[in-house]
Amino acid sequence: MRVKIYYSCQECGHQSTRWFGRCPGCGAWNSLVEEISQPAGTAAPAGPGGQLPLPVTEVPALAEDRFPTELAELDRVLGGGIVPGSLTLVGGDPGIGKSTLMLQAAYQLSRRMQVLYVSGEESARQVRLRADRLGTLSPGLLLFCETDLDEVESQLRRLAPPVAIIDSIQTMYKAGIPSAPGSVGQVRECAAQLMRLAKTTGISIFLVGHVTKEGMLAGPRVLEHMVDTVLYMEGDRRQFFRVLRGMKNRFGSTHEIGVFEMSGAGLVEVANPSALFLIQRSRPDVPGSAVVAALEGSRPLLVEIQALVSPTGYGVPRRMTAGVDYNRVALIAAVLEKRMGLNLGSQDLYVNAVGGVKLDEPALDLAIACALVSSFRDVPVDPALVCAGEIGLTGELRPVTGVQKRIKEAFKMGFSRFLTASRSALPELAENPGIFTADTLAGALELALKV
Repeated sequence: MRVKIYYSCQECGHQSTRWFGRCPGCGAWNSLVEEISQPAGTAAPAGPGGQLPLPVTEVPALAEDRFPTELAELDRVLGGGIVPGSLTLVGGDPGIGKSTLMLQAAYQLSRRMQVLYVSGEESARQVRLRADRLGTLSPGLLLFCETDLDEVESQLRRLAPPVAIIDSIQTMYKAGIPSAPGSVGQVRECAAQLMRLAKTTGISIFLVGHVTKEGMLAGPRVLEHMVDTVLYMEGDRRQFFRVLRGMKNRFGSTHEIGVFEMSGAGLVEVANPSALFLIQRSRPDVPGSAVVAALEGSRPLLVEIQALVSPTGYGVPRRMTAGVDYNRVALIAAVLEKRMGLNLGSQDLYVNAVGGVKLDEPALDLAIACALVSSFRDVPVDPALVCAGEIGLTGELRPVTGVQKRIKEAFKMGFSRFLTASRSALPELAENPGIFTADTLAGALELALKV
């Protein structure tokens, strides 16, 4: 049978019969790689033969909905534990702690059940060395160093462990596909085979995936659509904490985060993230600093927002952000200039969420505005104040969700004042002298800035 050759983009999966220097799908340069199509009839079957459609009422229910990993932060992001037969993808930058987290989770699980850890990047001795350092030695944790997916599947079917970890999916290859490991075709087919294996055998499989310099999972985007859960490990490698964020979860919420601290003995769970993010706030009375009560899923977080406003030395002022949305900062600057009369058009604006955490919710608007005005006027924000509120284009202050959790977290951390929109304050908290409300941005700034 005639073999057909096509070119596939390593970034977005776009396929073309011709080679291009720039991908027509995503615009990436030098990302098209030559691949050979499989002859018809050689693809793996979609599922086990002999199965017939059944009414949903006759499908047997799972004996156990999910089982915990004994890592509270990981269980929080997963929605309470691991679902049997699920396929989970864990992504992150190189060296961020993906393999460390998976090895620690495997150790906790291996104390109650058998776990197979498949390493395609390290030898068995290298994994043992890391396990010695982390203190995760257990006879229930089985190591298997292999990159041939057919061999991995054979061992999984023979051992039938409740949980298996593949580190990493980019190192796996299938012999029937002529492309190199880590290519679009290999990643797609290997993930599809593992997905069929998980669904038919009930083995819960974790896939470790690398992230490109653009912050995307290496391989086609279809990989994220194939798995049940997608988790991202965030954080600066030079910082001491990591944030595990759920981007997709078919069995739970996608708004939860787990916070870990990187130490010499591995990842340590952080029960109080607010204290971790505020640990470096040694000078709270400096202009340009404000504290926001953010809400990530069901967990409130107190994070310091810093801003620097200085006259520009160029014709076009610079706008730079870290940890917050760039477009949102530009919108708030426009509202301050139009509604408050601040001349920010000739100023450079720099906004940063301290600690490297990434926040994206409307409640940050008020803290960003307070930090910008504080730096512009060189007047510090009240160091005992925490704020949360959304700013409208007309200068009004809008309510935010979960205000009761935000207020409780602020007072628990030692702050005595909380500022939010008038309509978001709860009636039972109206008598609290430490809660201040405002209808407009101008009124909120008068309450926030020290005279």
